[in-house]
Amino acid sequence: MTKILLIRHGHVEGIDPARFRGRAELPLTSQGIAEAHAVAQRIATAWKPSTVYTSPLSRCVETGEAIAEACKIGTQTLDDLNDIDYGAWQFQSFDKIREVYPALFASWFTLPHLFRFPGGDSLQDLVARSSDALRFVVGRHADETVVLVSHDSVNRALLLQLLDQPYSAYWRLAQHPCCINEIEISHGAIRIVRLNETAHLNKLAGHP
Repeated sequence: MTKILLIRHGHVEGIDPARFRGRAELPLTSQGIAEAHAVAQRIATAWKPSTVYTSPLSRCVETGEAIAEACKIGTQTLDDLNDIDYGAWQFQSFDKIREVYPALFASWFTLPHLFRFPGGDSLQDLVARSSDALRFVVGRHADETVVLVSHDSVNRALLLQLLDQPYSAYWRLAQHPCCINEIEISHGAIRIVRLNETAHLNKLAGHP
């Protein structure tokens, strides 16, 4: 059985108030660093992963390095875990895009499966890349536990595939910073054991 621990990176600028972060290079904030260490300790305590794969963007690399250090294992980047390409909307605020392109903005939230960002990705592009990452990990790490550190959008795309849900269900899945999703894959059968678990963050400032 292959076990995948799918993690979202820690807090960064642009989460609140919301921006289209995408492939902007954003280091973890002090809150994000604390979250990364908290999820690292949770993983080191409860599982024995063999390796960590991360998106090439620094916020995921930083989070992955914290996990790798706590678990005393290696980490490497995987390009197919990179965030969605927001094209011309890259790092623009939600408020600005809502004001300038109200119909397009609304379409992303109501019809995500039919939307393409101007000069950027569609949801289908993201799903294709993330499925390549999943195939790579499952093919290379049979009977191992592997940590994947990626982005809100990538995690949603992976979970849609693992749950056999339509792309239109994209917004039904929440992914908070440094959440844990636990997936078991055995002989073609998929089981979601945890989804968006954040109890390990409860004692941190800014969390209930």
